[in-house]
Amino acid sequence: MPFPVTRSGDEAHLYLDLHPCSCGSADTVWESAPGSVDGEPVARYSGTCPDCDAEREFLFGLPEREVPPVRFPTFGGPEPSQLLDAGEWMWVADLTAGSVPADEPREAEQALTIAMAAVEEVIKFIPPGEDEVPERAFWSDRGRRVRGAEPSRFILDRLLVVRNTYRDAAATR
Repeated sequence: MPFPVTRSGDEAHLYLDLHPCSCGSADTVWESAPGSVDGEPVARYSGTCPDCDAEREFLFGLPEREVPPVRFPTFGGPEPSQLLDAGEWMWVADLTAGSVPADEPREAEQALTIAMAAVEEVIKFIPPGEDEVPERAFWSDRGRRVRGAEPSRFILDRLLVVRNTYRDAAATR
C-alpha cells in the first residue's frame, strides 16, 4: 500500500496544518516517529485534537533520499510534491504573503520566505522544456479552484516574477 511521500518535516507539518480535524481545529500537537506498514517504512504523525479529543494519525511514505534542511523552510528536493498540488502551494503562498506584518521585520521576512518557497514548489511541477504547470498537477479541490480562478498565474515567467518579488522583499526586511 503506497503512501504519499513527505520530502521533509516542513512539508509534512504544512500538510497537517492544511488538514484540520473533523471538528475544524488545526491545533493538534503532532508527534512523529518512524514506522512500518506491511513492511513499507513510513513516517507516522499522531496526536490528539485539543478541541474534541479525537485521536488523529497520518502516514507518509519516505523519500528515496533524505532532504537535509538547508534553510527554513525546506519543503523538499527538486521533485514536485506528492502531498500538495500546484494550486495548494499557490494558495499557501497567497495566504502567507497576504499576512505579512508591517511592523515586525523578522516575522515579515519569515512570511515572505515561506511564500517564496511555496512558489518555488509550484515551479517544480513544470516539466522540463514546458512553460506552464500542466493540468494533471492540480488534484485537490482547493488546487483546482485556485487554478480555475486565474490559470495564467501558473505560467513559468509569471511564477518567476512572483518568486523573485517575494525573495527581494524578504531580503529588505
